[in-house]
Amino acid sequence: MRFLLFLCLSVLLVSCSQEKPSDLLTIYTSRQPQLLEPLLEQYKEKTGIEVILLSGKAPQLMERIAVEANATEADIFMTVDAGVLWQAGEKGIFEEINSEILNKNIPEHLRDANGKWFGLSKRARTIVYNSDLVSAKDLTSYEDLAYPKWANRLCLRTSTKVYNRSLIASMIDADGFAATKNVVQGWVNNLATEVFSSDTQVLKAVSAGQCAVTIVNTYYLARLADDPKYSNLKLHWANQGGRGTHVNISGAGVIKYSKNKTEATKLLEWLSSNEAQETYAGANKEYPVMDAIAVGSILKNWGPFKEDLILVEKLGSLQKEAVLLAQEAGYK
Repeated sequence: MRFLLFLCLSVLLVSCSQEKPSDLLTIYTSRQPQLLEPLLEQYKEKTGIEVILLSGKAPQLMERIAVEANATEADIFMTVDAGVLWQAGEKGIFEEINSEILNKNIPEHLRDANGKWFGLSKRARTIVYNSDLVSAKDLTSYEDLAYPKWANRLCLRTSTKVYNRSLIASMIDADGFAATKNVVQGWVNNLATEVFSSDTQVLKAVSAGQCAVTIVNTYYLARLADDPKYSNLKLHWANQGGRGTHVNISGAGVIKYSKNKTEATKLLEWLSSNEAQETYAGANKEYPVMDAIAVGSILKNWGPFKEDLILVEKLGSLQKEAVLLAQEAGYK
């Protein structure tokens, strides 16, 4: 009730405001502001366009945009995971953008087919192991972690996090519901302890020997790379003999109610440019959407890898099946 009241008040306040200046953009984002502010300051110096960030959790921001409708100040919605972007697209809050620049810079599988949203950085979710307990030659794929040899040696983040739901969705797309369910049940059977609420907690458990192996987004490992306490954590690129490692995105789309759609589109185009990609991806130790862009030393040391080229919008359309599968497999 309080949230609904807040939304109603927001609409009233915004509707009473003056017309928005053409040199001002507002981004509603679930990303951490400190990751975006240096980049947006760079854009302001280049163009004179000031960008305001309003941060919060993705579901609440999407609901706020939908309720505010034509009264919203939002020009862009920016978030993480293709599953969330797909949900936003289904809610009808995005304008369909036909930009030659965005279509050229961003690979087809990393954007919505109708131009509702675009990937701006890539985030690989792969296997990390304790090198004191496991040899790299023992590791192959996500599916392999379901075999009995990993009994009481696996740690996982909760399936309620969209990152794991999208991973499961990609497996459903590749192998079907039944086969994927068998794999996830195998994961559950092999757990050394209860699931964790974050990738960082999982990594620390693996490093401490509470378990031997896990599946995480690579940038969480990169954040620990400079701490010698975690030097026993090593990365293995999953499924290199098959479809490739699961890759998701952070991304954004232009709000259909935006008063500055042209300038909002120009900002997304700039974020896809060579100039911005290195900074945007590097800020969170993610991968740029364009392969030609240089990556930081940590990512460079991990070497190249074969990535799953699934259309990332499928990670959204298969979310409900992924949630159902996790429930049936007992993956909390």
